[in-house]
Amino acid sequence: MDFDGLSVDQAPPITAPLRFFATAPIFAILAGFFIFFSDAAALSSRFAPQAIAVTHAITIGFFCFVMFGALVQMLPVLAGVKISNVDKVSKLSYILLLAGTLGMVFGLWFELQKLLLIASLLLGGGFLLLITAMLFAFRTVVHINASIRAMITSLIFALLITLLGVHLLASYGIGKIGASHLLFANIHSVWAIFGFAGILIVGVAFHILPMFYVAPKFEPFFQRFAVLIAVAGLVLWLILNLFADSYAIAAKSIIASLFMVFAIMAWLKVSARRRKVSDITIWYWKSAAVFMTVGTVAWVVNDFFDEKYTVFVSILVGGGFIFSVMSGMLYKIVPFLVWFHLNAKGYMSIPTMNDMINKKATKWQFALFIFSLIGFALSFFVSQFLGFFALTFIVSMVLLEFNIISAVLIYYKTIKTKPDFDMSMFTMKAE
Repeated sequence: MDFDGLSVDQAPPITAPLRFFATAPIFAILAGFFIFFSDAAALSSRFAPQAIAVTHAITIGFFCFVMFGALVQMLPVLAGVKISNVDKVSKLSYILLLAGTLGMVFGLWFELQKLLLIASLLLGGGFLLLITAMLFAFRTVVHINASIRAMITSLIFALLITLLGVHLLASYGIGKIGASHLLFANIHSVWAIFGFAGILIVGVAFHILPMFYVAPKFEPFFQRFAVLIAVAGLVLWLILNLFADSYAIAAKSIIASLFMVFAIMAWLKVSARRRKVSDITIWYWKSAAVFMTVGTVAWVVNDFFDEKYTVFVSILVGGGFIFSVMSGMLYKIVPFLVWFHLNAKGYMSIPTMNDMINKKATKWQFALFIFSLIGFALSFFVSQFLGFFALTFIVSMVLLEFNIISAVLIYYKTIKTKPDFDMSMFTMKAE
């Protein structure tokens, strides 16, 4: 691996990101049970309470927990910025987001308006605390590279979609759905997928792919203009939706083209990696590239069908692209954190990063996930087997949780023993 440019001396305590990572698959398991016990017809409507509950168990409970856990770790290491009181901020925001997400999904599922109102406050508080702390930390950055620019931009989108999301959820909580609700919901979902998650993945890939896989760097032109094109497309999409809805497909084409190009480039980069050993994370990156390419085309074409296939598109882009990347990141980042923090404490006789998680278990988890994802996409058209694919998805997420915990347990078992060397004279803060 290439660790050039990492500020490892500023790494946060290992518990700060791990609490988010270890919780994320649990919400995916919960989403699987929701799908199993739900009505297929209800899930095919993106505005049905059941569909919203399932969607946010995944988008907030899994995606956001993984992304914010990764940001807590990566901002000090990749960007060289220090989040003030990072352990306290991460703990408090974690508690608020955990309680808020549970309140939201169960409040929607059982139509409990008071619980939804409380959840809107908890989620708003948790997200705003973490996002503002991260944005404030960037004030000390002197040299802004492509990855840092993408992180800042994605956090700004995260701030905006948080405010929109709190408004939308509170509307359900007080039982008043305004005329602008549909428009706000569309902005919230598109900016969440492409503005927050999409731009963040693009920016992180600029650094992660060369670092973990010794892959060729992305072309300077693409690094320089990718975020700018994405932002321009998303802003144009908003303007056209407000004032000339029939022309919004032009902006969607810009956004789709940008992310399609990124998907193809990511495939080519990991294929051209100098470290040719294949692992499950390579499979996840390549599957993400395929799903994003197909999903962006379907997203644009969906306009010609009055957005009839929006849920189908969400499965391809959200499930196929974002979920795949997040899962692959977990398999890379968690073993890296365990190895890094144990080395920082003076432990040398520890498993390598590649040996911390059972490879057969990761292959089974990947196969079940892809099988479930394809099944969900097919179930949009033929719903009879939805329950079966929900079960395979649950098993896949149980395996993902098991694989993550197995690496975490190596850390906690190891620190109970005496380190090979006394590293206490070093100032690097690591748990």
